[in-house]
Amino acid sequence: MVTIRRLNCFDYSKLKKLISYLCDDDSDKLARNLIQESLGFVNAMMPLSMKFRSESFILIEDKEILGLITCVCTPGNHYKINITRLIFKENRYEIGKQLVEFLIQKMGGKGAHTFSVVIDECHNELFDLFVNGCGFRQCSSETLWKIEHPIPQKTNLKWRYAQNSDAKAISELYNGEVINIFKPSLLRHYKEFESEFFQGFSRFYKTRYVYEESNKVLAYFSITTEDNLNYILDITTNSGYEIDYDQIINAMLCEIARKKRAFYPIVKQKKYINNSQKLEDYLKSKNYNPIQTRHILVKDFYKAVKEESKNWNVFILGESQISG
Repeated sequence: MVTIRRLNCFDYSKLKKLISYLCDDDSDKLARNLIQESLGFVNAMMPLSMKFRSESFILIEDKEILGLITCVCTPGNHYKINITRLIFKENRYEIGKQLVEFLIQKMGGKGAHTFSVVIDECHNELFDLFVNGCGFRQCSSETLWKIEHPIPQKTNLKWRYAQNSDAKAISELYNGEVINIFKPSLLRHYKEFESEFFQGFSRFYKTRYVYEESNKVLAYFSITTEDNLNYILDITTNSGYEIDYDQIINAMLCEIARKKRAFYPIVKQKKYINNSQKLEDYLKSKNYNPIQTRHILVKDFYKAVKEESKNWNVFILGESQISG
């Protein structure tokens, strides 16, 4: 008999067996991270609008865990669900589809209206599973550029830390810079730019900054890290103004260097933003290294599922990509 239920602390040994194809250290770390959710029960009882951490569900057949899916609500907009991990037993492709459909039905029943997943461009089978198997559509993509041997240099950029009171101005800047064709899927509510009350329970740490002139926000940038080693630098600038990327990036590097002596900065290039090509030209001129391109797939709750693909060949999502 097949059942799908929430992951709990008693599933450690069975979960470790499922992911044993990873190297020993990584599989043990992953299993422990998934199991160590002391507040998981409290989070599970919360309505969708109040959830403050990720949730994981497992598919069980004959007392054996055959698959796992993890999701998290978008900070500031809990009705947008991000799928962050999908694991299932090799050659059991139907398990991945069952888990995704279960999650959409469960969270959709609580009011969620949009589901998204970010997939490395090399994972063609995962792309096929979500698009042809589960009705997701390809929206756009992001590329991560690594800064090798960063040397922070002080700048005269007059930035300041973003406050929750800046959220509306930041959302107007961001939404105004999204290329029109992508706006239906990628526009963001202003609350998504606010710091959450339960931020301490998040799996990542994020610091936000703004650059303004005459009380007008001309640039918004943020630093995000999950491990205090890899730092994602995300930049959105007003395309109507000439803003020096050198100054913005160096300002962020100096901020990281104040706290960390060794770190790996990674610049996120959003292909759905007006200044995307301009940023890419700058990154190439600096000889930064593009290390990963990720597809953004989206499914609206009301959209019909497309015809199933018969040739899926995928078993894991969420461990080989850098989050940000």
